[in-house]
Amino acid sequence: MKDMYYKMTIAGCERALPLCPISDEMNIGAFVIFGDPELTTASAAALVRKAPEHDVMITAESKGIPLICEMARIAGEKRYILARKSPKLYMRNLFKCEVRSITTDHVQTLYLDGGDAELMRGKRVLVVDDVISTGESLRALEELVHQAGGNIVGRMAILAEGDAANRDDIIYLEKLPLFDKDGKPI
Repeated sequence: MKDMYYKMTIAGCERALPLCPISDEMNIGAFVIFGDPELTTASAAALVRKAPEHDVMITAESKGIPLICEMARIAGEKRYILARKSPKLYMRNLFKCEVRSITTDHVQTLYLDGGDAELMRGKRVLVVDDVISTGESLRALEELVHQAGGNIVGRMAILAEGDAANRDDIIYLEKLPLFDKDGKPI
């Protein structure tokens, strides 16, 4: 089988996303910003321009990390919050939520440090991710924000995949279709 790609422009950067099967009948475009500072910086700058007023941002480990770091740097923010995929020794008074992502073959748990939760209590929180697809990762982040007593003021991603592009409650830069087994957009 030959490799298939989907070409698109994201924040002014042209990229060819490899198509990866998630079932016998469907492929997704693999979008990875790791190792791509040009795309990360351009996307972060474009999202910062669209971001609603907020006090703090949160993302999930791991692909959201370079994006939120760059967004915070560009916006002049001193801190952002990270939901981890495993508890770390330094974490206290944990908050947690289970999630099943389209790109992971098993249920994961996201963990939030109690100190980070305190930073969100009563604050305007912006939820950031690289791609929103099924919305499961977004749902888990939102649950952590609610557990911490934060108020969600926006949901942002670089790409909205499949049906997520039809949602009116997220801000994103580009639509990413799903693909059939032959690589044709669905």
